[in-house]
Formats: sequence, C-alpha cells, structure tokens
Amino acid sequence: MRSLEQTLVDKIQTLPSLKAKLTDWRGEGNKVVFTNGVFDLLHIGHITYMAKAAELGDKLIIGLNSDASVKRIKGEDRPVNDQNSRAVLLAALFFVDAIVIFEEDTPQQLITSLLPDILVKGADYAIENIVGGKEVIANGGEVKTIDFVGGYSSTSIIQKIRAR
Repeated sequence: MRSLEQTLVDKIQTLPSLKAKLTDWRGEGNKVVFTNGVFDLLHIGHITYMAKAAELGDKLIIGLNSDASVKRIKGEDRPVNDQNSRAVLLAALFFVDAIVIFEEDTPQQLITSLLPDILVKGADYAIENIVGGKEVIANGGEVKTIDFVGGYSSTSIIQKIRAR
C-alpha cells in the first residue's frame, strides 16, 4: 500500500515526466484537461473551479506558477505560500491528477508542449485571448471557460487579514 506522502509526491511532476505520463494516459483513452494558476491561498472558489474543470475530462493537470513567476505578476509580497506548499495542497485534491510548476509568466510553453485535449480558464477570459488556446484548437482540442464563485480571491483574503 502506497503512503499518502508518496501519492502526493507522485502527482507533482517535471515536464519530461509529465509528458511520459500524458502518453500513457492518452494510450488508455483518457481525455486530458489543463488549467493553470497561482492558487496561493486555496479557497472555495479555487476548489469549485478545479472540480468543474476536472469534470470536463478524465485527467486534470494543473500548471502552477513558480514563486518567481508569482512575484513578477502579483508583487513582492506574494506568494504567501511557497510553490512546494501550494503544489502539495493541490496534490491532496482527489480530482487533480498532476501538477507541474512553470517559471514563465504565462503557461504558453507548457501548454504548447503538453497540448491538452481541453484547456480551461476562468470566464473572465475571452476564449480568443486565452494563452495557448490557438495551439490547443489547432491540435484538435477545445478551449472552455468556467464561471468563478463570486466573492472569493486570494487577494481579497489577504486584504481582509491585513485589515484586522
């Protein structure tokens, strides 16, 4: 019997190991879904969004912004939780099958390398503006958006804590 720790660690992949896993999954006929984000302070909005993304296919891959990437995008005070902590929290979710950390500001190279069957982002994005969308569609895949649960964001949680 595998330990919980080993199961969590196995979900956190490097790009080369994930590509090999992706080949196996596709060989088994699985539809692969990809989404990405910072997922700094995990909240109900994140959980709902990822669960809905997972329902679109058989395997869910999360592209996770590295700490350096988050600092460039969100500022020097972020992330609150380091990339390893964020990755382990995501790995603990039963509907997440793999997590891969990327260093760039966008997951363009990651998406182009993986070419998931379905690329998912929040409904605040227009499909034509979703990074990697053109490549996924050109490869025969789909790009979909999911509505957010209103009132939840890591930034608003941080502001609420600071106000106290």
